[in-house]
Amino acid sequence: MEETTLTERGLSMRNTPEDAARLERKFKSCQKVLTALGDPTRQHLICIMLQQKCSGERVIELARKTNLSRPAISHHMRILKEMGIVKSRKEKTCIYYYLDPEVGELDSLLSLFGDIREFMKNVPDRSGED
Repeated sequence: MEETTLTERGLSMRNTPEDAARLERKFKSCQKVLTALGDPTRQHLICIMLQQKCSGERVIELARKTNLSRPAISHHMRILKEMGIVKSRKEKTCIYYYLDPEVGELDSLLSLFGDIREFMKNVPDRSGED
């Protein structure tokens, strides 16, 4: 199911306690993927994978490109795979990792950030400047 922002559904953010509670629930539902994407090593791995062939990369190839150990790469790939950001396929004894082009988790993040933007538009100016 594709996530939508309140604005996309024709609703407005009024910054009520219910709106704040809804944002908190969305944050909690996105917490694991935010944590997965928040790690600088995983960000770097994603950027490397974005530049590589669509057929995928083996752990040993990613290790060479990052100066990380194969166990470290495997650990990060497992986390990204659990979050649905990366997929893998096995060919004989080799496992190839590739980015999932239909990442539903990104839709949830985009919806969350869209609602945060709407919420922030309605926050009163507290800068103390006139």
